[in-house]
Amino acid sequence: MDPLPLTLANLLLGPGFRARRAPDRAFDRLLDAAGSTEDDERFTDGFRHLLRCWAAAEHLTPVGWLSARGHVGRHLANRARIRRLLAAHPEIEREPVERPVFVVGLPRTATTLTHGILSLSADHRCPLLWELLTPDLELPPRETEQAITAARRLVGGINLFSPRFRHIHNLRAEGPEECTFALPHTVMPLSQAEIPEYLPWHETHDFGADYRYLKQIYQVLQHGRPRRRWVLKSPLHLENLDALRAVFPDATIVWTHRDPATAVASFCSLVEHGMAVNTRPLDLHWIGATWLELLARSAARGLASRAKIPRESLVDVPYSWLGSDPAAGAPKLYAAVGAAWTEADAARLPAAVARPRGSRVHSYDLARYGLGRADVDAAFAEYNALRAEVDRA
Repeated sequence: MDPLPLTLANLLLGPGFRARRAPDRAFDRLLDAAGSTEDDERFTDGFRHLLRCWAAAEHLTPVGWLSARGHVGRHLANRARIRRLLAAHPEIEREPVERPVFVVGLPRTATTLTHGILSLSADHRCPLLWELLTPDLELPPRETEQAITAARRLVGGINLFSPRFRHIHNLRAEGPEECTFALPHTVMPLSQAEIPEYLPWHETHDFGADYRYLKQIYQVLQHGRPRRRWVLKSPLHLENLDALRAVFPDATIVWTHRDPATAVASFCSLVEHGMAVNTRPLDLHWIGATWLELLARSAARGLASRAKIPRESLVDVPYSWLGSDPAAGAPKLYAAVGAAWTEADAARLPAAVARPRGSRVHSYDLARYGLGRADVDAAFAEYNALRAEVDRA
């Protein structure tokens, strides 16, 4: 049964749901609202296609359609703002993004924990959720508070409509978050709705432009502020390491590792609770089949790129480093990325690794999504061989 607030929201949004019958008209309104600059058709056409796919999704709810338009509208508005800022301040693109750290790996392999621990250092700079949702130059206090408040509303809405989501991935408006919120074209819409038509477009998409744009976002967030080493994170980087390293050639790649059977089951549960806000009824076996394929593809592409990464630029982090004994693993992690682990960092570590107050233990099961260990082991055979090497090292 849906939470009462979600049921009421779907009822209230019902009249506007008819707009999905004309997705191009809806898209044009979003484009006008964004104030998008001209000569950016490649970027905007990708989002037009995405909204068309979303509009045709089976079992999409009125809240789901609102979420789709919000997702597309936010990216269009951010793109227009970044382009205006670069036009007005061309020096922004000369901002050096030096030796950034990118935490990658399959979802649910402690990427968030690793990112959070790396964020403890005063020498590191992690993007905050509200900054990723509305990247801009430093704003007056009142405008900053408005941006933070908007991010709090988004988080509050997710927690209201899917109360268990925060027990799986705790979003905080003013906490470090992943590049997923800034990268324009990702597979994450498939965690919101059944849109298989989006996959062929995504599989052939050239992500070079996406990562050049991602760098521009971090240059904007850095401009006029104290310069520190960026520590960035997203499981979605794993399948795009070639594009990432072409734009950030001196990046250190921190690759987290965990048993894929556990990671896939946990991530399918995350997708289930997020998708339940936007799609009814849910097809749990579709979630399992789709994300097993996508995550296996991501691992395979990551492995293909791995051979091209200089050994000194690659750090493997087995789950045992931080999952079982973070006090022992954190100093090793810092040393591996060339950072100093201080007493001040150690003092902040317990709060960084503690479960959020009131959160419940996350339970999950592959069978719920029509999968078994044999399915996952077969899909990740090559990756499991690498993971065994990492665990032995």
